[in-house]
Amino acid sequence: MGYKKKRTRPSQRKRLKKILTILVTIVCLLLLLLTAVLAKVFYDVKETTNAAYEPFSRTQKLQAVDLKQKEPFSILLVGVDTGALDRTEQGRSDTLMVATINPQKAKTTIVSLPRDTYTEIVGHNTMDKINHAYAFGGIAMTVATVEKLLDIPIHYYVSMNMKGIESLVDAVGDVEVSNPFAFTYEETHFPKGTQQLDGSSALKYIRMRYDDPKGDYGRQARQRQVLTGILRKGRSIQGISRYQEILTSLGGTINMDISLNDLAILAKNYRSAFSTIESQQAKGEGFMQDEISYQRISPEELARVQRLLKTELAMGT
Repeated sequence: MGYKKKRTRPSQRKRLKKILTILVTIVCLLLLLLTAVLAKVFYDVKETTNAAYEPFSRTQKLQAVDLKQKEPFSILLVGVDTGALDRTEQGRSDTLMVATINPQKAKTTIVSLPRDTYTEIVGHNTMDKINHAYAFGGIAMTVATVEKLLDIPIHYYVSMNMKGIESLVDAVGDVEVSNPFAFTYEETHFPKGTQQLDGSSALKYIRMRYDDPKGDYGRQARQRQVLTGILRKGRSIQGISRYQEILTSLGGTINMDISLNDLAILAKNYRSAFSTIESQQAKGEGFMQDEISYQRISPEELARVQRLLKTELAMGT
């Protein structure tokens, strides 16, 4: 004996239709809300990006990287001392880092360059400290000098005045660092070990140099710690939810040659590249010349750093 198909009563059909209508309405409202939020995010990001976008004339033609094909690329990160200690002049590059972003390896590598590195200043016809390139010729001369030193292309740059680091850390939320030794700087004590830093503390943490037994190399290691903390916070749910604070913190403190279109592609295709962040240091040896101290990177050390970066950029060596 077969089973009879149970008929749905008119009242039940009416009730189901009402429930379905409510569900569809809710979904539509959520989609509209999401669209509105995304439109607001896009508008805010566009406004900040357009204000920060500052391309420059390169001395040599650069082969463009294909972001849609997820090709690895490099960024020169420049921290300038304008904005710190109430400075308003051009200033020098207080921090120089080269980052390679490789989504195929799901890896970002950050290499610090000593600010006192003795090298050719491209376009100035002098041998000097690498951080003087910014004072002589701004970001264009800095990029050209770093490219010549490391023998790699610099695809993009991002520069930020040191005061911007403070507001950016406050925007993403406190960052975690692991302090190798206890010290006090500008009336703020930093105990040894893991700790959370707000913007003001983070800026002091990366500025202290003279009480560090490793000198500027120790300071550069702390700078990479804070940068890594910012990157990890920025890609987290908490960082994404605080996008307005992040954008506000960047206003007037950052310049870059990454367009809004490229940023959109990076957000889509390169998020995995921040899964692993590796820090490296180019090391030099101190020497005096004309009563001025410099750092000389040996040919062997320079070759090591060049190989590392070229490998991450999938360049032939």
